[in-house]
Amino acid sequence: MERRLMKRKQNSTRAARRRSAGMLRAVLCLLAVLLIAGAAIFSLWHKEIEELRYPRKYQEYVEYYADKYELDPLVLYAFIRTESNFDPKAESDVGARGLMQITEVTFDWIKSKIAPTEQLTFEDLYDPETNIRFGSYFVAYCLLKFEDLSTAAAAYHNGVTAVSELLKSEEYSSDGKTLDEFPYPQMRLYVHKITTSYQRYQEIYAS
Repeated sequence: MERRLMKRKQNSTRAARRRSAGMLRAVLCLLAVLLIAGAAIFSLWHKEIEELRYPRKYQEYVEYYADKYELDPLVLYAFIRTESNFDPKAESDVGARGLMQITEVTFDWIKSKIAPTEQLTFEDLYDPETNIRFGSYFVAYCLLKFEDLSTAAAAYHNGVTAVSELLKSEEYSSDGKTLDEFPYPQMRLYVHKITTSYQRYQEIYAS
């Protein structure tokens, strides 16, 4: 009798342990599912936040002119974000206008290359398509001339002639083709903004 009671008690204890173990496994599985779901939700939320910080506005124009001038469209987004943060009415202290912040001198030069017979004026740079069209051409020109994105960005910001002069100096360029050093603080900051912005665009959208 006493043995049966002991055995019954042992069986009851084992059953209780099995139930506890089963409940623990169920809780751990539930926690794992919640963690995985939470990570997925956080990843999606983080991506949405990053897409807001690095948008692809005016995609129709960017894609079209990137294709026309054989550019990575993500490069153009990096320039537009850096130059105006996608504000088509932006204007700088030196009078550069629009999404890609083109000065009147640069506008006239680009117009002579791609639209010599068109009735376009400097005011038309507030039009997103016109601005992206002209800015894309100038980015492509700088990249064709200097190849390296950092050097091309410096030329876009400080002028092709200024960068060409810097390339003649061994202090700033070891090969005469790309800049190793950017001597002006604003140039250095601008190049950093372009390259880091382009990198983030690649990380967010290239995949």
